[in-house]
Parts: sequence; C-alpha cells; structure tokens
Amino acid sequence: MKALRDAEATRRRLIDAARVEFAEHGIAGARVDRIAADAQANKAQIYHYFGNKDRLFDAMWQSTARQILEATPLDVDDLPGFAARLAETYAGRPEIMRLITWKRLERGDDPPEEFALERNSAILNCIAKAQAHGTVSGHFPAPVLLSLILTVASLWETMSPNVLAVVDIPDDAKRREIIRDAVERLLAEHV
Repeated sequence: MKALRDAEATRRRLIDAARVEFAEHGIAGARVDRIAADAQANKAQIYHYFGNKDRLFDAMWQSTARQILEATPLDVDDLPGFAARLAETYAGRPEIMRLITWKRLERGDDPPEEFALERNSAILNCIAKAQAHGTVSGHFPAPVLLSLILTVASLWETMSPNVLAVVDIPDDAKRREIIRDAVERLLAEHV
C-alpha cells in the first residue's frame, strides 16, 4: 500500500511541477529535466507515469481544469456570484490564464476533452432549463450567455497590463464586485 501512495505522491508532484513549468514556458519551452528536478523525481518517472511531455501536459491540464470546476461549482440561481467566484479563483491562481493561453496558442486545434464537454453540456442544460422557467434571462442563447459570463469572469486576468494601469483598480474585492455587477446587468431583461 505504501508503494501505491508513494507512486501517487510522485505522480502528483510531477503534475504540480509541470503546472509551474508549462505556465512559465509553454508546452514547447517546458523541459522535463526541470519538471523532474522540481518534483524531486527523475525524468524516467515522467516517461513511466505519462509516456511523454505532451501526455504530461494533458494530465496536468485535466487536473487543473478539474480543480477549477470543483472550486467554482455553477449555481444557476446566482450566476453573478458564480462569475465572481471564478474571478477570485483566477486571481488567486494566475498560472491558470497563462496555461489557457499556452493551450490556445500551442494546442488550439486539439479536440475538446471529454470531461470538459460533459461538464459544459451539463452547465448549458442547467442554464437552458432556468431560461425556460424564466428564472434566467433568455436574451442570449445558453451557450452565448455562458461564454459571456466566462469572459467577464476572466476580465482582469486577461486584460493588457497597459489597460490595467489606466483602469487602475488593484483591489480584488472591488474587481469581483464589478464582475458581479456586470453579470447582473448582462442578465437583466431590459438593458
């Protein structure tokens, strides 16, 4: 049993080290020797557990996406709160947006992961049902509404540093309040 725990601990350390390395250097620039050293492991363990660097990225990506989904469950009755919580997650984990950017740049043509499709389909179904019941604005179709909410939630983490300097709202609580307000207005029937 101890060997299984040690193997899982090593695998987890490799994924955590990979997250830092991929966020910093992207997929092409990441080096397995640095990942192994940071995880207090060796390169052979990366190949043993994951096969290659690309599959290590896939494992890290799935782990990160699951952590985000678990940290910010959808509350269809409080979509502004959901957006604010998601923004808080992004603010507390700046590597997430870097990873999303690298994924889009280097692997943007990859097919979507099955777990992400299932999760997003479930979210869209919840939103569509709420729209059908009249508890959520039907102004935008559910997929568009979800896309807009996710974009607003990532506003501060994806904005150009030059624009951030001009906007000059460094307070995270104020930023979350703005996100919440923007989504409330997005959901308003009469804008």
